[in-house]
Amino acid sequence: MRFRIVGLPSEPFAHLFALSQEELAARGAVRVTAEVGNGYPCRISLTDAAPGQDVILTHYEHHAVDSPFRSSYAIYVREGETTFDAVDRVPEQLRSRLLSVRAFDGRGMLLDGDVVAGGELEGAIGKMFTDERAAYLHVHYAKPGCYAARVERG
Repeated sequence: MRFRIVGLPSEPFAHLFALSQEELAARGAVRVTAEVGNGYPCRISLTDAAPGQDVILTHYEHHAVDSPFRSSYAIYVREGETTFDAVDRVPEQLRSRLLSVRAFDGRGMLLDGDVVAGGELEGAIGKMFTDERAAYLHVHYAKPGCYAARVERG
């Protein structure tokens, strides 16, 4: 089963990097400097920030659907990143974490969900896409619960 993992587009976040801490706070966001061992996963490139790099922690509606499963949460984004978009390739950022994978139909209704080690993501994707009703999957970091990436049929 072919699949495509897609990060977020950079454009909706680009303006945030020019804002002061006060302006960010007015939008419910904050600039943070990455520390050793904490990850700071950028949802655009699907890579972790290196210690000392600045990231923006902001609120994002990752499941903007007209269903009870509409959802949003905090995410990190890093300036100047290119959107991850690859077929049949799992980025290391996802491989190295415990993940929650959720399947949704075309109306944004939840069909299935599972928690897997990142190294088992391909198997979970294949299993969930055997359900023909599954239009797309969302991957979340299982421990903090935040959105990581979207998976589409390849």
